Amino acid sequence: MQEIIRKAQVLHEALPYIKRFHGRTFVIKYGGHAMVDASLADGFARDIVLMKYVGLNPIVVHGGGPQIDETLARLNITSDRIDGLRVTDDATMEVVEMVLSGKVNQSIVSLIGRHGGRAVGLSGVDDSFLIGEKIPGRDKQGQPVDIGRVGDIIQVRAEVLHTLVSSTFIPVIAPLAIDRDGRTLNVNADTVAGSIAGAMNAEKLVLMTDTQGVCDKDMKLIPELTRSEIEDLRAQGVISGGMIPKVECALRALSEGARKCHIIDGRIQHAVLLEIFTDTGIGTEISLSRTGH
Repeated sequence: MQEIIRKAQVLHEALPYIKRFHGRTFVIKYGGHAMVDASLADGFARDIVLMKYVGLNPIVVHGGGPQIDETLARLNITSDRIDGLRVTDDATMEVVEMVLSGKVNQSIVSLIGRHGGRAVGLSGVDDSFLIGEKIPGRDKQGQPVDIGRVGDIIQVRAEVLHTLVSSTFIPVIAPLAIDRDGRTLNVNADTVAGSIAGAMNAEKLVLMTDTQGVCDKDMKLIPELTRSEIEDLRAQGVISGGMIPKVECALRALSEGARKCHIIDGRIQHAVLLEIFTDTGIGTEISLSRTGH
């Protein structure tokens, strides 16, 4: 009986957030361990379907780095990285498109459908809704180097997303863009998610990672951060390495129209629901100023 009562209490805790966020858009960057662990992937799909059924509008942007690496290795195609970016020549780009728009995207769409959701798979190439431009790379000495068809987002033509989220559909987006010359570009999934969150004026951008969130110098989770606090922590070297592009992505999304960003541990079952529908959350919430959960 106590377990049944506890479940009811969980629902009561979620109710204010369900009411507050009804009809709002949530952009979730899905990647890391949560994508390759079958149990976590299944739980994620169920959570996304639940969000849609209680009146929220989730948009999923997925990564696929490990799957790309596996396919490249099987095809004996060498893929280098420079400053964390995959060098993407034409041969590599073919594989990136095949894996992201094909295998990975459709597996997520299928899993959401298996749990009763109506998902639509697309990439930024569809209807040219993500316009990108090639970005310059730099080697370890800081000198310019050609990293191929790797891009950044310069424009989001969000009409197709507005149409989908205002209906019963859940967009599942592969992180590809198209440039002004019609060439496909490989774009970091965090970057795509942040750009979409800004353009859609999302209530929240949720970045799923393989860490608990942003930590202090003693590796304790920091529950809340503002822009000025992030700048201080970067100056102190507390925020470093792979967390730098994630907080930059969050701040960019906030400056372009998203309300809040959350960096959460995707290795935790039901991480998205725990962050959105509980009083304490589980990760780091980033906002331009402190306004409450």
